[in-house]
Amino acid sequence: MKIPQMIAAELRRLTSTRMSVLALVALLAVPILYGGLYLWANQDPYGNLSHVPVALVVDDTGAEINGAQRNLGDEAADQLLDGDTFEWHRVDDDQAATGLERGDFDFVVTVPADFSDAVASLSSDSPRQASIELRTNDANNYLASTIGSQAVARIQASVAQKVVDEAGLTLLDALHTVRVNLVDATSGATQLVDGLGTAKSGSAQLVDGSTQLADGTAQLSGGAAQLRDGTAELRDGSARVADGAEQVAGGVDRIDAAARQVGTIAGDAAAQLPQARADIAKALADAGLTPEQIDRILSRLDPVGERLEAANTRVQDTVAQIDTLDDGARQVAEGSAAVASGASTAADGAATLAEGAATAASGAAQVRDGAGRLDSGIGQLSEGATTLRDGLASGVDQIPDSDDQTRQAQADTISDPVNVGSSSVTKAQNYGAGLAPFFAALAGWIGIYALFLIVKPVSKRAVTALRSPVRVTLAGWLTPAGLGAVQMVGLFTVLAVALQFSFANPLAALGILLFASATYAAIVLALNVWLGSVGQFLGLVLMVLQLVTAGGTFPWQTLPAPLAALHHVLPMGYVVDAMRQVMYGGDLGRVGPDLLVLGAWLAGGVVLAAIGVTRMTHHRTLRDLQPSLIG
Repeated sequence: MKIPQMIAAELRRLTSTRMSVLALVALLAVPILYGGLYLWANQDPYGNLSHVPVALVVDDTGAEINGAQRNLGDEAADQLLDGDTFEWHRVDDDQAATGLERGDFDFVVTVPADFSDAVASLSSDSPRQASIELRTNDANNYLASTIGSQAVARIQASVAQKVVDEAGLTLLDALHTVRVNLVDATSGATQLVDGLGTAKSGSAQLVDGSTQLADGTAQLSGGAAQLRDGTAELRDGSARVADGAEQVAGGVDRIDAAARQVGTIAGDAAAQLPQARADIAKALADAGLTPEQIDRILSRLDPVGERLEAANTRVQDTVAQIDTLDDGARQVAEGSAAVASGASTAADGAATLAEGAATAASGAAQVRDGAGRLDSGIGQLSEGATTLRDGLASGVDQIPDSDDQTRQAQADTISDPVNVGSSSVTKAQNYGAGLAPFFAALAGWIGIYALFLIVKPVSKRAVTALRSPVRVTLAGWLTPAGLGAVQMVGLFTVLAVALQFSFANPLAALGILLFASATYAAIVLALNVWLGSVGQFLGLVLMVLQLVTAGGTFPWQTLPAPLAALHHVLPMGYVVDAMRQVMYGGDLGRVGPDLLVLGAWLAGGVVLAAIGVTRMTHHRTLRDLQPSLIG
């Protein structure tokens, strides 16, 4: 009996009755139903989150933010209710708690009463974080907690973006105002520098003038001291002169009195001279002198009279002169007294002047020193003003001069500074397509495992009759492999047509599924040949191990070390990897090594099965001819 004949005989056995046909069809449909239904149910779960009921509780009382009364909780609620992320229901706390407990809501998002107030605190002296409460009930759905956390994160990001955008715009407007003020301050600082330059020049002149003033006042102080000493001497001398003039005036008064007496006497004598001449003439006449004698005597006496008249004249002139001298002496005495008084006053003034000049000299020296310090201080102030001007100018340069539109764009960028640009070497069509390689590979194993429930691993009669272990093994492998190929074609049709998953390399994907099914058939065949029903059970165990180690959902690197080691050994992980490459358009160079591993498992399974069949040809018993309970 040849291999095709043995395969045909097995197929006839499997279709010998109507129930057998139904059983065969049902088992052939197992991978199609498993893979197709699961992937259909999970084709795009994230796109259907709008049907997930979620409670939204807003207790926010609002607050003043940036000078305006705001209620960020209501604003966030309006945004969520207008969106389609979830099926939002705005309820109160009691309704939310009851609905979460009864399963009416998958989770509850609560915006507390101080939410807006906490956001407003960002600009206060006591900033604090605003909080959003998430309540879940794993008795409703465990993944609801994860989905709820993502929803709250989006709410947090949305509110934060809005707040940062507004705060950023306010900050940028303030910076623009600061820049305008800095420009004005820079202009003022420039004027200050120029003014201080002029002041520095003036202070230098002031230093020169104050130095000259100090020198002049020092000389003035010295001269005033000399003047003080001189006026003191003048005062003393004028006092002595005044005393002498007073004495002179007293002596002149006495002389004038004597002169007046002499003048009176001389005047009286001169006035009596004619009478005395007449009396002398009469006496001479009485004496008997002749007129001639009398004339001769009188002629001799007349010169005396003339001299007496002249003397009287001189005396009178002298008296007048003495009077004048007396007046002059008195004036001199009075003038000397006035001069003495003036000299005394001058001496006092000179002393005061000397003291003032000394004070002025000291003050001028202080002015000179102060002017020096002022000049130095103005120099330092000028340097500081220059540094201030340069610093202000540098500050102006560092603050961009932006318009309203630019500041708004900057605020938008600050509130959302990072744009995550994603690019994929390969990309799955959706969530279901992302799981398709794993569940297709798993469905292939389940399908082969289910077929071996009714397909005989080997024909024991053929083993006994033919004694050709290779042909018996190949026939025992090709029968489930062919039926598995039917399963894979049906599964591929469901994925590509019914679920409309896109395949970058559809024929390669179908080929990998067929090759994987054939490999699984060889492995399960070997287990059944060697261990019988125990081997069939081990096929189930092996499926479970591959279910967790193939890396079909989470990356295999997240597995515990023993299971991660199995990932590199068991075949299903290589089927998943190969399917991903051909389905998403990945690196086809990775498919070859995956197929080599599968080929090694296939060859190993067939060889082991052949060795087991060979053992059967040499060690047969009547019990081996009896049908197995499960195949």
